[in-house]
This record gives sequence, structure tokens and C-alpha cells, in this order.
Amino acid sequence: MSLQDPTQAGRKAAAPPQDGRLGLALLVIAAAQLMLVLDNTIVAVALPSMQSALGMSESSLGWVVSAYALAFGGLLLAGGRAGDLFGRRRIFRTGLVLFTAASLLGGLAQSGELLIAARVIQGAGAAIAAPTALSLLATTFPAGPARNKALGVYGAMGGLGSVVGLLLGGALTEYLSWRWVMFVNIPIALAVLFGTSVLIEGERERGKVDVPGAFTATFGFGALVYGINRAGDKGFDDAATLIGLGAALVLLVAFVAIQRSSSAPMIPRGVLADKSRVGANLVMFLVGAGMLATFYFLTLYMQVVKGYEPMVTGLAYLPFALGMGIAAGGLGPQLLAKMPDRNVIVLGLLIGIAGMVWFSFVEPGQNPLAVLLPAQLVVGLGLGMVFVAVTIISVRGVEPQATGAASGLVNTAQQIGGAIGLSTLAAAATVITENHLPGSLPEALTTGYSYGFLLGGGMYLLALLAVLATVPATAPHPQRDGEPDPVAL
Repeated sequence: MSLQDPTQAGRKAAAPPQDGRLGLALLVIAAAQLMLVLDNTIVAVALPSMQSALGMSESSLGWVVSAYALAFGGLLLAGGRAGDLFGRRRIFRTGLVLFTAASLLGGLAQSGELLIAARVIQGAGAAIAAPTALSLLATTFPAGPARNKALGVYGAMGGLGSVVGLLLGGALTEYLSWRWVMFVNIPIALAVLFGTSVLIEGERERGKVDVPGAFTATFGFGALVYGINRAGDKGFDDAATLIGLGAALVLLVAFVAIQRSSSAPMIPRGVLADKSRVGANLVMFLVGAGMLATFYFLTLYMQVVKGYEPMVTGLAYLPFALGMGIAAGGLGPQLLAKMPDRNVIVLGLLIGIAGMVWFSFVEPGQNPLAVLLPAQLVVGLGLGMVFVAVTIISVRGVEPQATGAASGLVNTAQQIGGAIGLSTLAAAATVITENHLPGSLPEALTTGYSYGFLLGGGMYLLALLAVLATVPATAPHPQRDGEPDPVAL
């Protein structure tokens, strides 16, 4: 009798679906990721309408955005780990149900307090569903081109979702009501729930919940996001900001100590044992920092300086969406089949940096065809390539039982990076704007945004250095669908 690797046995027991069902599985996972990510930005252009309808103050209005980010960023690691232990498909469905119920509650809200509470629950549902979606993708698709393409599409949804949120939010607010930025999630989530039967459950990890790790990670990241968002409004000398950041430091240091000593850590030791995987998470953190700040500057430039209506602002983001779609749908996976992962990421970052420099040439009365639209296409192409390669590296070689933790980690890196980048770059742009006043307000604002774009490009430059330091220039591994992945075994 031969001894069989339990991992191999598990894979044989959970045979992947046929090609037709693989397409449906990709549609289900991509739709879920798109829906969860777009909720970061879909409310942005609806905020004035929400404020008017519910009588919200300026300070409470900001919490409509921050509450979602707090819950989403704080619970991602816990959500990913729960999928590993209790079943990814089951936890994925639980997250979707929670997200759907919260969307209904938010759409029906008659007060600002209820709307903010609904956004917290939405963020919690998203944090449970998002990492399990990525781990389900890894267990459903066979190693090789099929998985690489699926991972590329999933990765692109992380960037594309923010753009789609702005576009959809503008259209729904202008032609229906702000409430539809919440209601729109319901039919999408129900369709995704209906389609989850095509997903492969995969293996569960035997173990127990790391309660101290879950507590310190959740509240540590939550405190960090709170402190960063508070600093963007009140500055770093604000007492509540300092308390939030101090609590985050203590809790996250405690989290690291717990992970080192725990027999069942939130992040299995093998997840961060590979230097390339560490580098991929660092790149996602830095790219998230530059990208979310870019959307912030572009939205303000279009609405405040150019005077675009919400719908026009949304439509103006189409070049970015097109670039991301091209990179994820074909260009990225094709390059990965011919080039080392590191080269694809470096090329994408160089293209992204060039686009950010192009953005810095915006002017108040400028034709959008000169900078605004073409620079978006360039940045979208570059970042789409980066998301494809980084997403693949972040879960490649991870034990099947730990894919949820790896997925939660890369999602957390993007969310926390976005919060930090938005706060710091927006603060820097504000200082630059104030230094150019008194004078023409549009000119001063545009100058601040221009330097903000350059700082965003600086984030991509730091990501480039991180790639060169952590990801080896190994040859690509072209495979046929269904062949074992030499890196994963």
C-alpha cells in the first residue's frame, strides 16, 4: 500500500468543474469581488444627497465612508481565517447574506445613525466574503492558465471596482435616488448566492480559532483605519487621532507577538515564509495607497474645478476601467506566460508611474483629451498588469487549507494601504493648495492635485523598489490546464 499525500487526496476528491461551469464560477467570484470593492466608492458622489435627505452634519457624513472602511479593513484577516476553519463556501454565503441585509437596511434608513450602522454591517459582510472568494477561486480552478486568468480577473476587480463604484454611484444618484447606491447590491448579491453551488468547497484546516489573534487583528486594524481617517479631518495633533493610532500600535504589536507564540495563528506561518509573497503584499499596500488617493484627486478635480455633474464624473472614469479590463482580460495573463512575474509587475509599475506624471500636467481650463482621459487609460493598463501578477503571487504555493488567510492578508494590505495613502496624500495636497492662496482657487486646487498625483506616483516607485528587493526574476511556468503547479506542490 502506498502512502498518499492528504493534500493530493483532497484535490482528487474535489475535482474541478468542467469548462462551462468554470466560466460560471469565474463570473460568480468576479461579480462578488466587484460588488464588495465598489462599495468603497459608490457612496462618494451620493454623499451630498444623503446629507440633504437625512439632515446629517459634515462630521457624521464622513462616517458613511469611514464606517465601511473600518469594518472591512479590521475584519478581513478574521474573515479569511474563518473560511479556512469552517468552510469557505459556507462563510462566503454568510458574508453575502450579511452584506445583502445591510444594503437593504441602509437603503431604507431614515436617519444618519441608521445609515452609518448599516455601513458597518456592510463592511463586516464584505470582510467575511472577500477573502473567501479568492480562496474559493484557488480551490475551484485547476493550476495553470485557467487559474492564472481567473486570478487576473479577480485582481483587476480590486482596482476596477473602485472606478465602477464612482460611475454607478453617479448614475444612480442623478437618475434615481441616493438610496439606490445601497439597493443595487441586493440583486447582485442574490444572483451571486444562487451561483455559489458551482464553487468547490476545498479542504478545511483542522484547528481552533485564534481568539486573541482575531481580537488584536480586528481592533488593531480598525483603530489604525480610524486614526488615519480622523487625521485626514482633524490632523495628527488631534487627541482622538493620537488615541486611535496609539491603540493600533499596541494592538498590532500584540498581534505579532501572539502570532509568533500561537499554536494556531491567524496567519499560518507558511503564508509569510516566502519572500515573494511578502513582497506581493507590500506592493498591494503601496499600490492601494497611490490608487485610492488618485481617485480622490481626480473626483475633486472633475467636480470642483471642472464643474462636472455626478454622471459626467462617472463617465469620465471609463478610460481607467477600459485600461484595467484590457490588462486583466488578456494582456496580463499573456505576459505572465512569457515573462517572469517580477518583470510584469515592474513593467506595469513603470507604465503606472508614467501615467501619474502625465496626470501632474492637469490645468483648470484644459481639454480633457489632453491629460485627464488618456492618462487614465495609461494608469489603468499599468495597474491592471500589477494587480494580475500580485494576486497570483499572493496565493501561489500556499497550502490549500491556508488560502483564506493568504487572501485576507492581501485584501487587508490593499485596504489599509488605501486608507493611509488617502489620508497622507490628501493632507499634503491641502498644504500645497493653501500655500498658493490667496489667488485663483481653481489654480491653487489644481496645483495641489498635481503634486498629489506625483506623490501617488512616488508610492508606485516605492512598490517598484519593493518588487526588485523581494521577487526573484524566475522564468515563467507555462502550463496546460489541470497540470500540477510546480510552485504550489
